[in-house]
Amino acid sequence: MVLVLAGTASPARAAGTTGFQAVDIAGAGGVTLKANWIAPAGTGRHPAILFPSSWGLNDLEYLAQARILAGKGYVVVSYTPRGWWFSGGTIDTAGPLDMADLSRVVDWTIANTPADADRIGAAGISYGAGISLLGAGADRRIRAVAALSGWSDLVYSLYSGDTRHRQSSGLLSLAAQLVGKPSPELTQMLGDFNGNRNVDYVKAWGRARSASTSLDAINANQPAVLLANGWGDSFFPPNQLTDFFGRLTTPKRLELRPGDHAIAELTGVLGLPNDAWQSLYDWFDHYLAGRPTGVESAPAVRVKPLNAATESYPDWSALTGSTRRYGLGRIRLLDGTGLLGGAASTGWTKQLPAGKDTVAGGGVVLLTNGASAITGQQPSVWLPFVDRARAGVWAAERPSTVLRLRGTPKVHLELSGAAGTGTLVSYLYDLDALGNAKLITHAPVTWLTRTGSVDVDLFATAYDLPAGHSLTLVVDTADPLYYDENAPGDTITVTGGSYLDIPLRDR
Repeated sequence: MVLVLAGTASPARAAGTTGFQAVDIAGAGGVTLKANWIAPAGTGRHPAILFPSSWGLNDLEYLAQARILAGKGYVVVSYTPRGWWFSGGTIDTAGPLDMADLSRVVDWTIANTPADADRIGAAGISYGAGISLLGAGADRRIRAVAALSGWSDLVYSLYSGDTRHRQSSGLLSLAAQLVGKPSPELTQMLGDFNGNRNVDYVKAWGRARSASTSLDAINANQPAVLLANGWGDSFFPPNQLTDFFGRLTTPKRLELRPGDHAIAELTGVLGLPNDAWQSLYDWFDHYLAGRPTGVESAPAVRVKPLNAATESYPDWSALTGSTRRYGLGRIRLLDGTGLLGGAASTGWTKQLPAGKDTVAGGGVVLLTNGASAITGQQPSVWLPFVDRARAGVWAAERPSTVLRLRGTPKVHLELSGAAGTGTLVSYLYDLDALGNAKLITHAPVTWLTRTGSVDVDLFATAYDLPAGHSLTLVVDTADPLYYDENAPGDTITVTGGSYLDIPLRDR
């Protein structure tokens, strides 16, 4: 959730608008919500868009975009959710009080602005996206949603691969302490999460704040839903959205772009031309303002691969034409690398010391994938520097044509004598002839009971592996992004029968 603070200066009145007005809105239980609004000048009723601010930010976040949207004919109301900055109450983390507050903001907007009660939308980045999406299930007056860098499954966001996400949760906690008023419930949840206590309680708390839990209500209300995220979102990895999107029966659209959390939308917050915000304009122009934009007939899925031009598909499953299995082979003594490819072989083992990190890694939350989106270059390591005493490395033969990876790669690892708890992290790389390895995707997996194998869905991706490059898998036991459940001194043994499944676009 975004941590950069918005400026405090209000833009001058835009031509054809009322200019900004700061207001207090009474939320649930009489809590005061700080807000501002702007509308088109003149008479008549207009479609309206509500913007709850991002985690750690306030209602000034969307001034630039509110001004643009008001100029396009929308009433825009931005507000600071309870518990943040100068709004009253304590942080509810998209809980029932936040849902009640959103409905109160709808009430206030209809009663106090020239908004058309039949054309109400909600949108936001990160926390604002989550509140807006959940709100579409709680209040049927919300007819369209644009959820940018949001979540659909908060449990997955905290525990994907049954592994606790350390850096992202740490930043959320820090922001809440600096500019928010954490509720006792949030304080307990964060303490339990970081201490690995009361896991069932933490997951129940997360499920109650997940749009996937409210899917039936959202489908019943039939709002038009735009979901847009980054491939490398380290707060809300994209896999959760693809399943949710498939089960939505509303008018819908899914867009995925390079970058980390809220990076794809950042320049738009500053009022600069921005692809994600253009999609928001087109979405609301059609579903709220009734203007022809073509979104209703366009393919429902739009993706910008990490290193290729934008593509469109009728649904998520259409990205993948076929799946190719790469068996993990015996590690060679000469270079400490095994063959990746062919049938899964047997009769070999690879021992990994538990809790020992290598230079292979997912990077730093926000910074690594954020920088790659700006530069167009994936984070990379020099593969010879990956310590073979701490990691398993398997490299495929170099293809003569481009391999178009599209979808969710999956890793299956056979284990021998694994401890009762443990963590492994798998990294998929593009290896060139000089040993430079660009990170395509990765994911952790944790087990909490003794097991003979583990399966992990790597984070969904779209990437063109150049001809002559080697698809390379690295597996180690630690990454600063995550808490691990490895006991010091333990050894994890990966054995034959392990494999990697790669989703491919056939053309």
